[in-house]
This record gives sequence, structure tokens and C-alpha cells, in this order.
Amino acid sequence: MDMMDFIADDALTPEEEAKYVNAYLPLVHKVVKQLAWQTSSVMDREDMEQIALMGLLTSLRRYGHPDEQFGAYAAQRIRGAVLDELRELDWRPRRLRQKSHKINDAIREVTRRLGRTPSFDDLKHHLSITAEEYHEYLLLDCAKSLESLDDLLGGDALNETLNGRSLEDEMVTSGTLRAALASLDEREQMILTLYYQQEMSLKEIALVLDLTEARVCQLNKKIAQKIQSFFQK
Repeated sequence: MDMMDFIADDALTPEEEAKYVNAYLPLVHKVVKQLAWQTSSVMDREDMEQIALMGLLTSLRRYGHPDEQFGAYAAQRIRGAVLDELRELDWRPRRLRQKSHKINDAIREVTRRLGRTPSFDDLKHHLSITAEEYHEYLLLDCAKSLESLDDLLGGDALNETLNGRSLEDEMVTSGTLRAALASLDEREQMILTLYYQQEMSLKEIALVLDLTEARVCQLNKKIAQKIQSFFQK
């Protein structure tokens, strides 16, 4: 059955929309809280919640009457709506965008030499930035990784990729994603679970796993790279 037919057959009345929007407001607040750390400098909380509400409303109109799977679907849509707005705002500080290539080059060079992920102390002789700027860079770099993960795991990119392809191709792509997720170690899988299923913020995940936010960011980037590598084979 065509997706649009499904939407039309299961369309909500205005009264039902209002009821379900109210019922899922806690999910909106949870996702907004999760993303607030990376948006506060360019988007105030009220604007962010309005965008998130529109993401929820779009989810309801596309999905129809909510079932037990709707919460996870809506969370992805809400998060995607906010991240899309951030992309349009070009929200990363210009000074860090300009330095990002230099920072990345230094990280690669020192990682290769040390055989491990470098700390700021390992890098400070290679970079003309403060520890605070480096921490901010890690968080912003983490946000980019989260955007990549949202594209891979959120469903939209995968659905667009599969559109018009054979069932065999769809099964291959779905199998690749399952294999990519299975390749993650226990801690990496826990991070995905806490972020995507529990909708925890990076700060909350860091507390649960007894790590720094910067370390969680580094692990997120590693997760994104692992998953992407499966689709590039």
C-alpha cells in the first residue's frame, strides 16, 4: 500500500491531534533538553520548543494513530526538525569552523604518534587555542557526529535510499545496518541506547558511564565512523 494512502486512511481529526500533542509534550521537552547544550548560543529554549512541537505534529500527521512504536519514531522526527533548523542557521562559531581543519590535522598526527586518542595536554603544543576552546570544539565535533548518526539511524535517509529499490536491495541495506550495529562494543551500544532510546543528554550519559562529556563525544564520533564504514564497503 502506498504511504500516502496509509496516511490518508489513518488521518487524525483536529481534536485527536490536539489530544496526542498534549500527551506527547513530555517527549518534546525531553528531546529539547537533550539538544539544549548544542543550541543555547544560537536558539532560545522557546524557539527550540516551537520547532520541536512542529516536529511532533508532523510525526502525528505522517504516522497516524500512535502505537507502541510511535514514541521512538516521533523522537527521531523531533530531533531531526531541530537539527535541520540548526543547519540552516549555520550555528557553529566561525572562529572554530576556521580552525577545525588545523585541529583535526593535529589530532590525527598526535593520535598516530601516540597510538591513542590524545588529550588537550597532548595537543596544546600543536594548537593556538585554549582548553575551553578545545572542549567547545569537541562538543561541536560531537554534534556533527550525532547529525551523521541521526541521518543513518533516524530512518529518513535510509528510507530515501531504499525508495524505488528492489526488495533484495532493501534487505541488503537493512542487513548492513544490523551488521554495523552488531560490530559495536558493549559501551558503544550502551551509548546509542541511552541517547536514542532513553533520550539522555550527553552530560547525563557521561554521568551514567562515569566519563567526561568530551570522552562521550569522542566515542560518538567513533561510533558514527564505524557505522559509516559498513556502508562504504
